[in-house]
Amino acid sequence: MLTILGFVMIATFLVLIMMKKMSPMGALVLIPALFCVLVGKGAHLGDYVLKGVGDLAPTAAMLMFAIIYFGVMIDVGLFDPIVRIILRFCKADPMRVVVGTAILAAIVSLDGDGSTTFMITVSAMVPLYRRLKMSLVVMTGVAAMANGVMNTLPWGGPTARAAAALKVDASDIFVPMIPALAAGLLFVIALSYGLGLRERKRLGVLTLDEVTAGDPEQVLVGAGSGGKEAKGGKGGRAALTGGGAGSGTDAKAPSPSGSGSSDASGADDEFKGLDPNRATLRPKLYWFNAALTIALLALMVTETMPIPVLFLLAAAIALTVNFPHMNDQKARVAAHAENVVNVSGMVFAAAVFTGVLTGTGMVEHMARWLVDGVPEGMGPQMGIVTGVLSIPLTYFMSNDGFYFGIVPILAEAGAAHGVSTLEIARASLVGQALHMSSPLVPAVYVLVGMAKVEFGDHTRFTVKWAVLTSLVVLAAGVLFGII
Repeated sequence: MLTILGFVMIATFLVLIMMKKMSPMGALVLIPALFCVLVGKGAHLGDYVLKGVGDLAPTAAMLMFAIIYFGVMIDVGLFDPIVRIILRFCKADPMRVVVGTAILAAIVSLDGDGSTTFMITVSAMVPLYRRLKMSLVVMTGVAAMANGVMNTLPWGGPTARAAAALKVDASDIFVPMIPALAAGLLFVIALSYGLGLRERKRLGVLTLDEVTAGDPEQVLVGAGSGGKEAKGGKGGRAALTGGGAGSGTDAKAPSPSGSGSSDASGADDEFKGLDPNRATLRPKLYWFNAALTIALLALMVTETMPIPVLFLLAAAIALTVNFPHMNDQKARVAAHAENVVNVSGMVFAAAVFTGVLTGTGMVEHMARWLVDGVPEGMGPQMGIVTGVLSIPLTYFMSNDGFYFGIVPILAEAGAAHGVSTLEIARASLVGQALHMSSPLVPAVYVLVGMAKVEFGDHTRFTVKWAVLTSLVVLAAGVLFGII
């Protein structure tokens, strides 16, 4: 019964948010509360919620101070050079913009933290997407998939968990998987190319007006539809910075299917982050801020201190040095308060979902039902079975629950049929491309929140492509003899 109710609860949640019948925050709280009562454990709801909140509190704290830190770094201009490089590469071509999103997300993912990746990627790319009227769900989907593949780095989390759960060396898991993961990343880039071509076909080819004579904040000119290249006149120019000549009001960016999917209201405000003359710029402190950020990332990778503590200290230092006056500090915190509240609130709402799912035993029964459902004849193929199971299980479970609760069971089943523990550990990484879009991953709320994309729209668009990416990684692993 718990198995059935667990699947029904998850299906109900996904259907309601994708159909936009409930907000993600409301669904994350009310649906598990209802099902907790249905399984006869309503009296324990408070305990389950407090346990979930306790488990996710460090994550919420990390996200809160990470948003403030990277928000300040964006305000002071640390990432402006990255934006300029991207603009030069993209040349206002939707295809290049989407491919650039995948490449940027993959590069930034080297720090091993999904929240950091999404904050930097969205901050750099969302003004361009909005100005070109491109679909923001394409951006969030591509960024999530690229980060999901890169999330398998030894310091990213899943590999370390698999190594700890199975008592093997992380490098023995990760290094042989590099060819398969590289194939997955190449597929994401190829997919980005295809999605970019679809956006180009929908929007038409766009070019940069050369009247700015090499200025990095070049003017974007729409060419209309039909794929014809044109250079606009004075009325067609749309500056990347807020209040540019002829910028007008942005329309709602439609999804690839043609339906509106992202709120572009107040879009010009989004562009002010690229304003080369904004009052918050601190050019004289550029190298200090760069050194602080590099030091922060290095300490995160080496795990010198807990990540929430690192971001707390870094945010305090960044605010104090860049904005020594109290009123300026308050203004910067207030400027990013909306993102902080939205993301932190969503994390604590997700704590209700995970707390009930785990506390009632539903997730354990669901996982064991799936494992027990593997035919006896598939025993020698437990590597492939593990890879396939990792796709749905890492979507419906936290990484901790999957790697410490399920993977050891799969490893025991594999060992009984001569499948090595390392092969099971490698196969368990396959589903990470989809995992990064799970409603149980706090970082995804940073992604959709900053991009102002509905979580349901992101889910509906991304899931199918993320599953395909995971299957490509699995197929490459089998082809290369890794799995």
